[in-house]
Amino acid sequence: MSEEIVNEETDEFIVEPAGPKTALVSIVGRPSAGKSTFLNTATQETVSIVSAVPQTTRNAIRGIVNTSIGQLVFIDTPGLHLSEKKFNLKLTAIAEENIKDSDEILYVLDSTRDHTDEEEMIAKLVAPFTKKLVVAINKTEDPLAKPENSRAFIHRTLPELPDSRIVEMSAKEDKGVNDVLTALYDMAEEAPHLYPEEYYTDQEVEFRIAEIIRGEAINRLEQELPHAIYVNIKHMEMAKANLLKVRAEICVERDSQKGIVIGKGAQMIKTIRVESIKTARKIFPYRVDIELNVAVDKNWRQKDHVLNKLVK
Repeated sequence: MSEEIVNEETDEFIVEPAGPKTALVSIVGRPSAGKSTFLNTATQETVSIVSAVPQTTRNAIRGIVNTSIGQLVFIDTPGLHLSEKKFNLKLTAIAEENIKDSDEILYVLDSTRDHTDEEEMIAKLVAPFTKKLVVAINKTEDPLAKPENSRAFIHRTLPELPDSRIVEMSAKEDKGVNDVLTALYDMAEEAPHLYPEEYYTDQEVEFRIAEIIRGEAINRLEQELPHAIYVNIKHMEMAKANLLKVRAEICVERDSQKGIVIGKGAQMIKTIRVESIKTARKIFPYRVDIELNVAVDKNWRQKDHVLNKLVK
């Protein structure tokens, strides 16, 4: 997101230069707390997959906010939860590494849920970094929200955190998001920017296309195959100056899952393809055409070479 002002003589929008402050900010929280929704709202772009399926985010995804105060570079880390599965341990390791290396931490709490052992684990994880921490109590628009319970939890587990860095917000309705940004900017120091001001993400096109396809698939297959799929980009080229051609495959773990993704009369795979193309064309400044197939990669979540490629 960049701030824009209007030239009154020409009625043209002018991008105002970003201010001098810079910070690298890790976003942490439980699965489905609203981290990706916050990131997309803050950048005003689709940077990260938003889904009702927990742990949709697998990679540390960067989104960039530029304002007259400065540049905030957000890392949307995978949702943290208690699990000993290899795949989940890999996701947790990514989040922990980014917490240590970041300038600031944004801890997002879901105010509609009870604060169980998973939340205790996250609070304990960020406790040593209170001096660079902001807490956002999210989903306050929901009738089930109990922000007062979330505040009590934070006061108990993070007693050194000042109230000025505990902010209530609705990332979905863009309420309180600017207050969160202000709290983060208040802690940021003046430093060279990490990215050019026209950037809102550092994701490569191949990764973004794969995430678009995975997002469209997950949001249609959440009951059957929420985490059993990944997307492999087989080939990608600019066929013309305004046309990107992509050949991709949705990979599943078992033969029995292949038919679910294809669907009756191949309707499901057609829908995923068409909707992926629509989404890609909204994001990129050129046409995107996608050829999409389904492949089986048995037990891929137990294979290190696959996890190292997908989760980083």
